[in-house]
Amino acid sequence: MNSEVASTKSFSSNKYSRQVKAVLDRLVAAIALLILSPAILIIAIAIYIRMGGPIFFCQPRPGKNGRVFNFYKFRTMTSDCDADGNLLPDEQRLIPLGQFLRKTSLDELPQLLNVLKGDMSFVGPRPLLVRYLERYSPEQARRHDVMPGITGWAQVNGRRLLDGNWPEKFRLDVWYVDNWSLSLDLKILFLTVGKVLGQKEISQAGQATGEEFKGNE
Repeated sequence: MNSEVASTKSFSSNKYSRQVKAVLDRLVAAIALLILSPAILIIAIAIYIRMGGPIFFCQPRPGKNGRVFNFYKFRTMTSDCDADGNLLPDEQRLIPLGQFLRKTSLDELPQLLNVLKGDMSFVGPRPLLVRYLERYSPEQARRHDVMPGITGWAQVNGRRLLDGNWPEKFRLDVWYVDNWSLSLDLKILFLTVGKVLGQKEISQAGQATGEEFKGNE
């Protein structure tokens, strides 16, 4: 009986902590958008001058329980095409401004809107492509048991260098789901600041974007 009571208290405590996280996410996102609005405006103008519209990269991504939402980032690549009308390779379309935005993670600022809307959290597994949903194993799909985040446990343990190592990335995502706490989120945020300021582990060597997850072989 005592174990049942302890389990109930633990569940209630965890539920309360998640409610606190949801409130803090939206409150901090609103404050951050207000404080960072001049920087966001300057970046938007710079992108428009260099590449024209659109300023934002918008793409459907799956969130908690697989619910699809519109994911925002600042645009970092041009729409340049070859003679046949096909888009040039990513590395040829990634301009210096885009490289700077990625290195400093400033391209992620529009995701504050996603947090404010309740689509994302500051911390959680990164939202990937919708087509990946049918490629996950049941264990890997558990990464969608929580809200996706701007940063996460996988990002501070390899950041974008893990893009080509999907099994390890998903293992870290599921570990986060199983071990979540407010203190863990604070640790991840602290480690993220260090990664960004140090500009460490920005992308895979020789690639402008990560490798596609093609499923489990």
